[in-house]
Amino acid sequence: MSTILSKIQDLVHRGKVRISEHGYDELAADGISARDVVTAVGEAKVVEEYPDYPKGPCVLVLQRDRSGQPVHVVWGIPKGASAPAVLVTAYRPDSELWDAAFMRRKR
Repeated sequence: MSTILSKIQDLVHRGKVRISEHGYDELAADGISARDVVTAVGEAKVVEEYPDYPKGPCVLVLQRDRSGQPVHVVWGIPKGASAPAVLVTAYRPDSELWDAAFMRRKR
């Protein structure tokens, strides 16, 4: 399992979570419930990791909303900090850009 995702799941479990302004905008744009995303982080599957991202380590994960629809979520931890877990963005993956499992980008 991803070390970054494990830290994020622990932070969310302990209530140390923040949703960025951009995250709220993207959740609203795609009709995704913030509660669904935060609640489902325990079932997240790593798609891509960005341990050296300039703003802090982050990870793109596949999650499901309460109706089982796929949601890609970028979770991060601010650079130089140990908390909170930050929901950076979330969106419904496009089947034109992703494989059928939404785990790999199409080339």
